[in-house]
Amino acid sequence: MSERKTRAGASFSLPVLDTAPSYKRVATLIEREIISGRVKPGELLPTEGDLAAQLGVHRSTIREGIRSLENSGLIRRVGGKRLVVSIPDRSAVAWSTTRALGLRKVSFRELWEVQMEMEPFSASLAAQRVSEEIQQEIAANVDALAKNIDDDEAVIELDIEFHRLLAKASKNQALMLSLEPIGILLFSATVDLYKKVPPARHRLLHAHRIIADAVFARDEETARTWMAKHIRDFRRGYIVAGTDLDAPIEIHDKVPPIHPQSS
Repeated sequence: MSERKTRAGASFSLPVLDTAPSYKRVATLIEREIISGRVKPGELLPTEGDLAAQLGVHRSTIREGIRSLENSGLIRRVGGKRLVVSIPDRSAVAWSTTRALGLRKVSFRELWEVQMEMEPFSASLAAQRVSEEIQQEIAANVDALAKNIDDDEAVIELDIEFHRLLAKASKNQALMLSLEPIGILLFSATVDLYKKVPPARHRLLHAHRIIADAVFARDEETARTWMAKHIRDFRRGYIVAGTDLDAPIEIHDKVPPIHPQSS
């Protein structure tokens, strides 16, 4: 509210004028209903015509608002026409955050500082909560890394997948969503690392084996400690490679896709 004085000295209040385009107001209204839980994932929305009648706007306005919500992943179409409330795909959320981090010129140092806090925590939770199914996925990942240790691109992709699997094992969705953009940036930050520092790939494999064994043994302390060592070693490799820790990370065009089924 904004407050002004009349000539007589009495005050009065006016609501802030909403100057957003009509379609944005429509999108915001529907989004609030979804976020609040009043409209739940999987629930059908009224048709565009019904929404236009309820909100007193043109169907073209509804259509633009719906398109905005589709782009954000909150709504999808079924059968070509019906609108269904949905949960945004993990990859879409990750890419949105990654783009924002890239535009803000996030550096390796900033990325590393966050990793030092989050990755040991992730490994510790994984040791508490890992399922037999995810154990098998982690074991397969470590075996694949050993077999492809001389393939730089495979090493980087398997490294990202290893950390993603640990986050998945933690059964903490907030942690998984928070670490995903770091994984994308990690690929871009290390794309030339192993060419410049070949021993780094073997140190990576050694760390992954110890962390995986600790997680399988439910040894939280060893998992946390070795993950911290692993992340510190990553920084040392970056320094040995002669890369500027404070230079912005540019998102590489060969970043591997995020598979929805791994969420």
